[in-house]
Amino acid sequence: MGHKVVVFDISAVRGLWETRVKKHKAWQKKEAERLERSALEKIKEEWNFVAECKRKGIPQAAYCKNGFVDTSARLLDKVERNSLVGRSALSKERRRSSLFVLELSGEQWKELPESLKEQTHLKEWHISNTLIQTIPTYIELFQAMRILDLPKNQLSCLPVEIGCLKNLKELNVSFNHLKSIPAELGDCENLEKLDFSGNLELTELPFELSNLKQVTFVDISANKFSSVPICILRMCNLQWLDISNNSLNDLPQDIDRLEELQSFLLYKNKLTYLPQALLNLKKLTLLVVSGDHLVEFPSALCDASTPVKFVSLMDNPIDNTKCQDGKEVTESEQDRQHFDKEFMKAYIEDLKEREYVPSYTTKVSFSLQL
Repeated sequence: MGHKVVVFDISAVRGLWETRVKKHKAWQKKEAERLERSALEKIKEEWNFVAECKRKGIPQAAYCKNGFVDTSARLLDKVERNSLVGRSALSKERRRSSLFVLELSGEQWKELPESLKEQTHLKEWHISNTLIQTIPTYIELFQAMRILDLPKNQLSCLPVEIGCLKNLKELNVSFNHLKSIPAELGDCENLEKLDFSGNLELTELPFELSNLKQVTFVDISANKFSSVPICILRMCNLQWLDISNNSLNDLPQDIDRLEELQSFLLYKNKLTYLPQALLNLKKLTLLVVSGDHLVEFPSALCDASTPVKFVSLMDNPIDNTKCQDGKEVTESEQDRQHFDKEFMKAYIEDLKEREYVPSYTTKVSFSLQL
């Protein structure tokens, strides 16, 4: 008895699979071309390039212009060489000036060194990211002091003796834990720059600060001000005022007293309208507000004939996670506020460098997965 042999014609099956393989290869090629053209790849490349530049200590201004990053390897080598030369020159200059500058940073510092009391010739203090809670009263001995740069520490108060620093020009106590400012600071009549931002608990400034007629820059953002302090309205040379992220419900009708004001940051408040008096600020070129609560504002602010770059930012609130440890909540809040300020600073700098500046800009939130 013979065996039956069943013969299949596999040509049809083979043709089917060859067709599928061809389609799959074509899809792979198309997908590769899509990824090559995709912005995701460019973003990833720029991200890695920026990380490499930061690792090598190359300043952002060297590889980023108007928000665009040049990712060429040749540029990286060139920038790195120039950066090394620049740092060498800067190091020599810093050695010459270091005799008059105090620099402290790091959580290992819980109080100022005892020997500091004898170095009254110092002109600048740069102290940041420490656990220092108080500034000693002997600060009054530093009559040559020009700059007090004390951000991101644990300061809970400032000594009244700070008013003895008659030559002080800049005071930065941002992102500390201050709840009040000493009235004696009003005696420092040569002050030009004040930064009280990010303390979260400041609600008012002493009227005595009205004496500071040389001040051109004030930042009191990320606090709890319900109105513009009266003393600020009397700073006749003020050019930059940042009172964003507070609890403002309205602006004073005499806001036009600030005749020299050029930049006014008001975003993340509870303003429902902007007064007509803003039209009297003839030097105002940048106005940053939040649009969530605004129902009325002078339409002339958007007129092309005015110098104002009207920027409306729609708020995107971040949920605050409550926890039992109040300190952790405060620190995370300060970190968030600090990030917000850095974002706005970068945005405004980019805005200034553009050849054509948009008259209306909306901030939106987006997510991206690589």
